[in-house]
Amino acid sequence: MNRFETLKKIKFPKLSIGQMIFWGITFALAIGVFIFTRNFTDCWSLTNLPGIPTANCANSSNTAVQFNPEGTPIATDEAPPPTPVVIPEAALPPAWDGASRINILFIGLDARDLEAQSGPPRSDTMMLITIDPISKTAGMLSIPRDLWVNIPGFGYGRINMAYFDGEGAKLPGGGAGLAMKTVSQFIGVPVDYYLQVDFNVFVDIVDMLGCIEVTPTEVMILDPIGPGLDHHKLTPGGTRELCQGWKVLAYARNRHTKGGDIDRAKRQQEVVFALLKKVFDPEVFPSLIANAPQTYQGLSYGIRTNMDLEDAIRLAVLGKDIPRESIKSGVIDNTMVTADSVILGGENASILKPITDKIRVLRDEIFTSTGPLSPMAQGDPATLMRAEEARVRIVDGTFTPGLDQRAGVYFQSQGMNVTEVGAADTTYSSTLIIVYGPKLYTLKYLQSVYGIPDNQIRFSPDPAQTVDIEIRLGSDIAGSIP
Repeated sequence: MNRFETLKKIKFPKLSIGQMIFWGITFALAIGVFIFTRNFTDCWSLTNLPGIPTANCANSSNTAVQFNPEGTPIATDEAPPPTPVVIPEAALPPAWDGASRINILFIGLDARDLEAQSGPPRSDTMMLITIDPISKTAGMLSIPRDLWVNIPGFGYGRINMAYFDGEGAKLPGGGAGLAMKTVSQFIGVPVDYYLQVDFNVFVDIVDMLGCIEVTPTEVMILDPIGPGLDHHKLTPGGTRELCQGWKVLAYARNRHTKGGDIDRAKRQQEVVFALLKKVFDPEVFPSLIANAPQTYQGLSYGIRTNMDLEDAIRLAVLGKDIPRESIKSGVIDNTMVTADSVILGGENASILKPITDKIRVLRDEIFTSTGPLSPMAQGDPATLMRAEEARVRIVDGTFTPGLDQRAGVYFQSQGMNVTEVGAADTTYSSTLIIVYGPKLYTLKYLQSVYGIPDNQIRFSPDPAQTVDIEIRLGSDIAGSIP
């Protein structure tokens, strides 16, 4: 008898409808209990058990399990890396060509705002840094935080509010983007990149580099941010060594001296030069460059910038070859401003109103390779424009026959270096000036003669352009061209 005939003889009991429902429910519950028990033991986390949680556990990492040569899984407590944030191409600045002058805005945020967590912070420090690869020169300009300037889209206010306004309004580029626009408009030079460094990262960088030397000019008590650290007393009378990052940070941020924020800005530049000396030490620099990607990865929690790492490394290599005497530095000090007060938020607030002519001279000393154009910098706009020799393109946005040619001849008769003329691709009711290169005296000439407002000026640094300035003629000044 085979097994099939045996099965035929087996008698299965007949079940009623109620019994079938009962056994169906029992079977389903049994499966549910099995699945629950399996998952419960697989994902057990209350005590340490051997093995690895399965992928269906809620707290399980998707990171692939690594094994040692013997085939045993390697335990790790590290969380999986966060998903990288991809910045849209439209949000990135043009790539640096490695040859054009580059301007970088360094931003430090107000520690009191960060600690209070009461909304977007204000900027505590603004320093505009410039590097010219061709002339092997560089410069630093410190900007006081109480300077009274026009913040694009928000009107006049203290310059340290630009970051606050940009973050609070969630503008493209955020606080750093609006701070860059504000500084560019006020100083009159394009700002290509920004670098924002958290205080904790600054401390870590100093601790990594080691001791720096400073020369205090009066007694200072270094009061670090946060509890738990002793105060440190510095006395004048020569060079002093600071070997802890928190001391260097406190030295750079101290404002309780006779000169207040102006002294503070000078100390910040002193610290920058001391750190550069450490970075460019021949025994240190090669290893820093070699380990730059890993170092940046470790410090990225407190660094924000719109410059990619490759360009940053190229700048560092370039900076190594710039001698200290070729780095100009300046602070917008009390001789370049007038103290005043306004009502902000219903309260009286102290401000510093800029004396633009004096700040312009300081700007020229730092942002030109040969220093200020003085004594011509004190002359009339036409004289400064002619001396600058900016390459100018004139395009006609009114489509008046022959206007571009007439304008070219007229501006040349005024001493302007007109190199190109032509028709615009659209009509313009208001004349638009595009600034491709740092030729600011030509810009100021056009503003002084034709009264062109700031909102008709566009800073668009582009070393690939064949001109420094482009004038797109509109109907507002077409009648002024003979």
